[in-house]
Amino acid sequence: MSKPRKTTEENARVSTETIVERITTAMLEQRLPLGAKLGEEKLCAVFGVSRTKVRQALNRLARSQLVVLKPQRGAFLAEPTPEEARQVFEARRVIECEIFAQFTRTASEADLAVLDRHVEAERRAIRMNDVPLRNRLLGTFHVRIAEMVGNKVLTDILADLVTRSSLITLLLQSTQAASCSSDEHRELIAAMRARKGPLVQKLLREHIDHVERDLAEIDGRRDEFDLADALRPSAPERRTKAPARRARNGASRGRAPEQP
Repeated sequence: MSKPRKTTEENARVSTETIVERITTAMLEQRLPLGAKLGEEKLCAVFGVSRTKVRQALNRLARSQLVVLKPQRGAFLAEPTPEEARQVFEARRVIECEIFAQFTRTASEADLAVLDRHVEAERRAIRMNDVPLRNRLLGTFHVRIAEMVGNKVLTDILADLVTRSSLITLLLQSTQAASCSSDEHRELIAAMRARKGPLVQKLLREHIDHVERDLAEIDGRRDEFDLADALRPSAPERRTKAPARRARNGASRGRAPEQP
């Protein structure tokens, strides 16, 4: 028995931002492989919207370097090269050092408690071997800090960089590596709570270095996948917007995935 088609009113509620969030979340949760083709016609059917909204979403993802638009061929999930990946991580070092320095100077105990709870959620996801949730939480840790600092421009930039680095590393990250990343998040919080600015900078650089080590393993896999299934709302997303994108939206438009 076929499912009832969405009404025009229901379709109108699917915004461009929703399409962007669903595609980004599917990438972060490893449901879309590197280089996956994002056909306009298929996306229109999945979301029940016009080509106009789909093209708007793909153009926005292309501006964030998550999607590549190829003339006469269509849209594809990006496949970063090792050199592009190194540049993304270098940009993260520059931007995050300033953000973390500001946070260390100004964070309240309530802000630090938010990060404590975030890391507890990371640990639970790792213990439960919930890879999609684990991946999302590890990335949004960094964006949450930028959001609390309150600089909307830096938050937007960092959200995009974290998402791009997630595209590179989350497909490769082992449970052991994820656990190490979460441990390093705890160390960063402890240094921030002690207001040890130089130590925070040292730990942050080491943390990003550790995440970058897997770059040589980028292999451009193209696993078989079903686009409609890949773009289904995840369980956490049904309860609330994707953390990475929500953080960015809260800062800029009032969007973001999780990684190191």
